[in-house]
Amino acid sequence: MGAKLSTDTRRKQRVRRQLRKVANGRPRLSVYRSAKHIYAQIIDDEAGRTLAAASTKDKDFSGKTGGNVEAAGVVGKQIAEKAKKAGVENVIFDRGGYIYHGRVKALAEAAREAGLSF
Repeated sequence: MGAKLSTDTRRKQRVRRQLRKVANGRPRLSVYRSAKHIYAQIIDDEAGRTLAAASTKDKDFSGKTGGNVEAAGVVGKQIAEKAKKAGVENVIFDRGGYIYHGRVKALAEAAREAGLSF
């Protein structure tokens, strides 16, 4: 018998399973959100490596606090710029089990405005 998984872990796995079906070799823009910070990574699942990463804990983060919608927008712009430098323009968005609302939505929309397409 397998170990019982928490509800949030099951939700995250369900989202990832659906993404794998439609990825078509595109890297994944993964979002992690904590109470004080927000993190974004562009991950190549086929090679198993991170192509670009940005967060509110980075030295080049300009906001005062990392736990709000404005900070998420800044991180979205940063991840799009780093993705372009890495040669990535098309990604698939992995909301990580979080509802597409608030900080997660702000990060996604800022990344789109900065040139990432998903």
